[in-house]
Amino acid sequence: MEKIKLGIIGLGNMGSGHALNILAGKTPEIQLAAVADRREARRSWAKANLPEEVLVMEEGQALIASGQCQAVLIATPHYQHPVLAREAFAHGLHVMCEKPAGVYTKAVREMNQAAEESGLVFAMMFNQRTNCLYRKMHQMVRGGQLGELKRVNWIITDWYRTQIYYDSGDWRATWDGEGGGVLLNQCPHQLDLLQWICGMPKSLRAFCLEGKWHNIEVEDDVTAYLRFPNGATGVFVTTTGDAPGTNRFEVTGTRGKLVCEEDRLVFWRLAQDEREFCRSAQEGFAKPETERLVVETDGENPQHVGVLNAFAGKILRGEPLVAEGWEGIHGLTLSNAMHLSSWLDREVELPLDEDLFLQELDKRRAGSQKKAGKEITFSTEGTY
Repeated sequence: MEKIKLGIIGLGNMGSGHALNILAGKTPEIQLAAVADRREARRSWAKANLPEEVLVMEEGQALIASGQCQAVLIATPHYQHPVLAREAFAHGLHVMCEKPAGVYTKAVREMNQAAEESGLVFAMMFNQRTNCLYRKMHQMVRGGQLGELKRVNWIITDWYRTQIYYDSGDWRATWDGEGGGVLLNQCPHQLDLLQWICGMPKSLRAFCLEGKWHNIEVEDDVTAYLRFPNGATGVFVTTTGDAPGTNRFEVTGTRGKLVCEEDRLVFWRLAQDEREFCRSAQEGFAKPETERLVVETDGENPQHVGVLNAFAGKILRGEPLVAEGWEGIHGLTLSNAMHLSSWLDREVELPLDEDLFLQELDKRRAGSQKKAGKEITFSTEGTY
């Protein structure tokens, strides 16, 4: 069996998890050829836990130039994602990028252009797109089963994090090191899913509270109001400070409502389009007939392994990816717009002013406080 020789750049929580999945045989068409990390402790972990033939390096750029790999998986701090991706494309390597695609859309747009010009495979690690519940929601909403979109509500507050989590690395929860908080670290998957299922809003107004629940300089509590092109509205709420938290994704259309919560998808299906019923009903308090259905799915949820196997399939046989690399800019656009809206204290239209966003981000980077991280890796199970 032909195998893709993969290099992993960044051996934190995610990178180490990917490495162990490959070594466990969960990605039969991928061979781990090299790893790189600037932290000595992580390189020591690699030498102790990975096969001797896996090259262990300090710099991602050196790994890219080593000639040992056909593809790279980038799992570094966020600012480096577009930089390393462009470098990899220039050396003829396929790229799998961890979320987020970057910190600001201007750099991601340049990365996307480099990918297109290279003709190489470019994928995003949007593993939540493999979840059968979200795949079914995408199919139903985009396929018209809910009719016209009316309302979107997602409260995703089960990201509880302690202070030691934020203190575990010198790059975490700083404007200069990470580029953001809960929106850029925990929520890229949800922002991607929101636009993948419901489409992009045309504008939004957000309130991003910085250091509300933790001693950090970035946001850990967010509420955003969304306006969609057809007049639909939405609310997105997230935090790392709620215990217990909630994860409830609700999409309402003119033909019913979908609710995804506690690993179950429920469809309240209307017998008649709500707009038609509203105009034709002869009783003031009448409601359209509704049928409650628990939606059946295929039960498949391969997560990170599924994304990697699709990546190999694309390189070897031209099979579809779970998420094309260029799609990473959409969820990041939402994140950037939420930050910018909060910073400017006003509603922001999409597409956003990328230069203005970068100016505002750079102001915060200039005042970012350096800290002494404890260099702790909490898990090798792929936890953000």
